[in-house]
Amino acid sequence: MKWYLKVVRDNYANFNGRARRKEYWMFILFHMIFTYGGLIVLGLIAAALDSPFILFIVHIYLFAVLIPTIAVAVRRMHDVGKSGWYMLIPIYSFILAITEGEKGTNQYGPDPKSADNEEINTIGTTEIE
Repeated sequence: MKWYLKVVRDNYANFNGRARRKEYWMFILFHMIFTYGGLIVLGLIAAALDSPFILFIVHIYLFAVLIPTIAVAVRRMHDVGKSGWYMLIPIYSFILAITEGEKGTNQYGPDPKSADNEEINTIGTTEIE
């Protein structure tokens, strides 16, 4: 869940930098859980109330996370050394999304898996002195 929150809260519209595979796929996993879970629950409620307009809530969620979804996909393309425009090529973008990122710094930024980069380890934790 911390990977999902990292994308939505910390990198909402950040199209610069790189996103490692784990960040991208954990975001996609939770995004799908929320989308389909919401559709099932709200679909049952809509059927019980005989009001299909309640499903509009899922559309609000999808619209709210549209920009972070595109941003994390662009950063994932950057991690493999490609422009973000490559996410528009359906099968090739999937192949790039499952490919391991370039080691070391590339033209889009430092390696998110490097030992220096401890961003995700600090999310949701507090330092105890």
